[in-house]
Amino acid sequence: MIKYKLKIGQGAIMMLTLPFPWWVPVVILFIIFSGYMAFRAMQAEKRLEQHYIEQEGHVYMERLKQERARRGH
Repeated sequence: MIKYKLKIGQGAIMMLTLPFPWWVPVVILFIIFSGYMAFRAMQAEKRLEQHYIEQEGHVYMERLKQERARRGH
């Protein structure tokens, strides 16, 4: 059985509170934030594309109505 002796000091306290470098959770948070922002951008782009498709559909239907009126149907 191995016994560890910890010297009470700044390094031991730091090791007990944070077993990895401080920048690791920061990088993980930035990765999560980046994924969230990419998801939001994807949703906004879908909404914009859907709006454009609907607008083009209305223009097409209006042209069909005009053509039918011109032909006299």
